[in-house]
Amino acid sequence: MADAASTVAKHFAGKIAYVAVMKNLSVDCDCCAVAEDPCMNDVGILSSLDPVALDRACIDLVINSNDPGRDHFMERVNSRHGTHTIDSAEILGIGTQAYELVKV
Repeated sequence: MADAASTVAKHFAGKIAYVAVMKNLSVDCDCCAVAEDPCMNDVGILSSLDPVALDRACIDLVINSNDPGRDHFMERVNSRHGTHTIDSAEILGIGTQAYELVKV
């Protein structure tokens, strides 16, 4: 996934912004035919020019949440090494996991 994202990020470098809508968070991909119901409340909408920082911020917001569905959500992420893509994307030079979260 990081390799594919790298190709897109490099092709559109300087001409792309990234948005993450953290709404109806479920442990299943929204492309799944029979996805599990959402397990976490809405977190918000995040945006960045750095997709790696954006993904890291999303995961950190879930980890630091006191939402009752957090543990179920993170169990799925961790059991599938879900943050490996973020680490790999940083190694490929797509972006950095360092970020500053600014609320507007």
